[in-house]
Amino acid sequence: MTKNIVIVHGAFADASGWEPAYKILKEKGYNVTLVQNPTTTLEEDVAATVAAIDRQKGPVVLVGHSWGGTVITEAGVHPNVASLVYVAAFVPEVGESTLALVQSEAILEVNGILAPDEKGNVYLDKALFNSTFAVGQSAEKSAFMYDSQIPLTVKSFVTPVTQAAWKSKPSFAIFPTDDGTINPALERTMYKRAGCIVTEMTGGHTLFMTKPAEVVDVIIKASTI
Repeated sequence: MTKNIVIVHGAFADASGWEPAYKILKEKGYNVTLVQNPTTTLEEDVAATVAAIDRQKGPVVLVGHSWGGTVITEAGVHPNVASLVYVAAFVPEVGESTLALVQSEAILEVNGILAPDEKGNVYLDKALFNSTFAVGQSAEKSAFMYDSQIPLTVKSFVTPVTQAAWKSKPSFAIFPTDDGTINPALERTMYKRAGCIVTEMTGGHTLFMTKPAEVVDVIIKASTI
């Protein structure tokens, strides 16, 4: 059984939202590391993730949420990674960017993603934040998440991955039924292409916060491979 869990957060949020899942995993005896990736470029996020993997003693379950799925697809080829867990996440093919994936299916008519600003940063819309990105969160929590959001750069969106760890590593995926950020049809297509063992859950894009115990159950399954 793999006892080291490395978690990579997605865009527009940091690792703190994983605290409930972190606590459950720690109580169950797992060693958990949460990567605070900068979301500036794919290369820098992968470097931050690889640095976290390098710190572990023994094999690792590598978990990625949303944009973090693109990151773990590249970083997961690290020899210490035993399995992958995609949580409402992007799963690109070699040579494919996150933007290319988004454009491969109909883009959700309402997704809350704003056009890039003059610096090339992408943010989420305040009026749509709770009904798209933060489905299931309280109004208070949603407001805090909006005000603390971390932008993703256009450069990150358009950079293709050069390696795909899911081609050689056991891969698990969590499919949220009420995702308002990534088109559910795209998620199904990506997960099927990667041969993921899929767990479907009622919940939105940030269901790792609203259903931490259920998400942890999938991570634990991945740790037994």
